[in-house]
Amino acid sequence: MDLISEELTTEQIYRLMTGLIVPRPIAWVTTLSPAGKVNLAPFSAFTFLSTQPPMIGISIAQRQGGPKDTARNIDANGEFVVNIPTEDLAGFVHGSSRELPGDISETELLGIGVAPSRAVSVPRLAIVPAAMECRLERTIEFGDLRALLVVGRILRFHVRDDLLGDGKIPTDRLRPLARIAGPRYAKIGEILEMMPLHEGSRICEGAK
Repeated sequence: MDLISEELTTEQIYRLMTGLIVPRPIAWVTTLSPAGKVNLAPFSAFTFLSTQPPMIGISIAQRQGGPKDTARNIDANGEFVVNIPTEDLAGFVHGSSRELPGDISETELLGIGVAPSRAVSVPRLAIVPAAMECRLERTIEFGDLRALLVVGRILRFHVRDDLLGDGKIPTDRLRPLARIAGPRYAKIGEILEMMPLHEGSRICEGAK
C-alpha cells in the first residue's frame, strides 16, 4: 500500500505514525500551576537530545484554545520533572492522561504521592524508580498545528538504589512502561543482547 501524506487527514497521519513509531518511552511529567497545584501528564513523543549537557525533548501537541497545562506551566516557571513509569503503574499513567481543568491536580485526584526535588521547585513522584529534574532550555514550534518541542536540561537524576550498578540501569530491572497505538501500553518483552562493536572490529556472522 502506497499512501501519500498530502492526501491524508491529520487523524489518519496520527494513526499511522503512532502505529509505526513503537514502542515509545513515556515521559510522565510533573509541573506546577501558577496556583501551586501539581499537574501530571504522560507524553510519549519523548527522547534524549544531548548527553553533554544532558538534554531531553518532549513534543507536546496543542489543544483547541491553546497550549496544554504542561506546556503552559513550563513556560511560566521554566521547570519540570520527567518521571519514568514502570509497567505496574499503567493504570495511574492512563488515568493522568485525561484532560482536566488546570486548577485540578492529577496527583491529588489519583492519590499519587510526591517527593520534593532538589534543584527545581516542581516535586517528583514518589512511586517511580527514576526521575529527572529539568530546567527549560528552549521551546521550538513545529508544523501547521504548532506542536511544541520542549527541550529541557537535566539538572539532577534520581535513581532507586537497587537499579544502578556500574553506572548502568538494566532495562529488565527497571521494567519501563511503553506506549503503542491507541489507548494501549506495552511491557518490554524479551531482550536481545549482542556483542559490543568497536571501531575496526569485524562484522559478526549474524549481521551479514
